[in-house]
Amino acid sequence: MSRPQRLIGILAALQSRRRTSAESLAAEFGVSVRTVLRDIRTLVDADLPIVTERGRYGGISLLPGGQVDLGKLTAGEADVLRAVGVDLDRAAQLGAAAAARGALGKLKPRRPPGSSRGGPPLALADVVTVDSRGWLVSEATSDVSGLAADLRQGVRLRIHYRRSGEADAALLDTDPYGLLLRADRWYLVADVAGTPRLFALSRLLSWQPLPEPRRLREGATLDAVARDLGHRLDQPGEVVITARLAADRLDLARRILGSRLRTTAPDAPGRVLITVAYEQLEGVRQLLQFADHLEVLAPPVARALVRDLAQAVARNHH
Repeated sequence: MSRPQRLIGILAALQSRRRTSAESLAAEFGVSVRTVLRDIRTLVDADLPIVTERGRYGGISLLPGGQVDLGKLTAGEADVLRAVGVDLDRAAQLGAAAAARGALGKLKPRRPPGSSRGGPPLALADVVTVDSRGWLVSEATSDVSGLAADLRQGVRLRIHYRRSGEADAALLDTDPYGLLLRADRWYLVADVAGTPRLFALSRLLSWQPLPEPRRLREGATLDAVARDLGHRLDQPGEVVITARLAADRLDLARRILGSRLRTTAPDAPGRVLITVAYEQLEGVRQLLQFADHLEVLAPPVARALVRDLAQAVARNHH
């Protein structure tokens, strides 16, 4: 069960009973008490009328009259809520913006916001806004809603896909689990010949549903496969590059390199030493965007590759 689904499940549980405990919810949803408490904090921070009380007669409950009634959600509203919560941008990409807006309207408590000094406090939603879009991401994406509709048929997909760094695309027959939204990018999660893969929708040129049901590995689910593939992405590399970087470019490096940036350390005045991990040596191409603000020091083969690439760029600009 994904976290959005669990949050809705917790709301449903609170709606159906007068009071419950974190231990009871943890057993019901198969997670730790600590996870339940984090979920409750998320719901409270979202300004939903949930109260927690300590002590022998305490527990977790909805405030009477809070007017959060999941029973009023339509099937479409509940469906999109379980998938992406109330993120209207994501819902719009899936062709379900109207359902998400309807769900959001029904979940918000019907009470006037606080005003000024001396009055009741402002609602959290009045002073906090969240934009989950990446700062540096701007790329074309396939028709997410169309792909989602085909995925719901539960059939195999033949995709026309171009791998990163390659000019030509290939046709692949896949057994799809579904879609993953990670760091503001959509991915298709699918098996190819029994091996799980992530396919960036920005490089998915086209797809075709096949007239046969998908064949998923026994016990495999979208959440589990996506989590495992995501873990592999978070553990990049066997090639570790050591480089000297201008100190005033370190913040930019953190944004661009993300988890690939392994270590940083002071060097000469105005410079820092960094290490960057890549799965393959070719990944060093990413460092060219730092131009003369960065010098690759080791390993020698990476330094030589950067030199050759820089010379090729210079030739192209004669």
